Amino acid sequence: MRHRVAGKKLGRTRAHRQAMFANMASSLIKHGRVETTLVKAKALRSLADRMVTLGKKGTVAARRRAVSLIRDKKAVAIAFGDLAARFAKREGGYTRVLKLGYRHGDSASMAVIEYLPEKGGAAEDGAPKKAPAKASKKAGAKAAEKEKPARKAKAAKPAAKKAPAKKKAPAKRKKAEKK
Repeated sequence: MRHRVAGKKLGRTRAHRQAMFANMASSLIKHGRVETTLVKAKALRSLADRMVTLGKKGTVAARRRAVSLIRDKKAVAIAFGDLAARFAKREGGYTRVLKLGYRHGDSASMAVIEYLPEKGGAAEDGAPKKAPAKASKKAGAKAAEKEKPARKAKAAKPAAKKAPAKKKAPAKRKKAEKK
């Protein structure tokens, strides 16, 4: 039984596993997303969320603990600066794991782990954000007015009838008969 046994071993020694997660967590903090296997992504979730929690505390002790966990001072600075401000009002669950499919070489299930967008909406990082509701209605009305003349122009053109294509089957038969 696995009572009080947390985490997966992933077929690695303790030191190898800690180094791997430290590298993956620093890459996740720096780049915002990491593509890896599904099991590794799920195991990395707790460390990535813990880094944001430490960043939100903002104390010297929390910074020292973060450096001891991921061993990358630039990543710790990002976690304590940008990520802590980004998730200041959020209580937890800072990451998400999206399944990608299977790797071609060994059919391992692949996934992307990423930090959630700033506002917690469906907008991805780098995607344009939604305009206010009033502005989008006005923009939609203007776009509809622009499209109406184009639709009328398409409907006004008569559809040209195509001449029936000549049958080429007899020519092929003749070639087959000559052989």
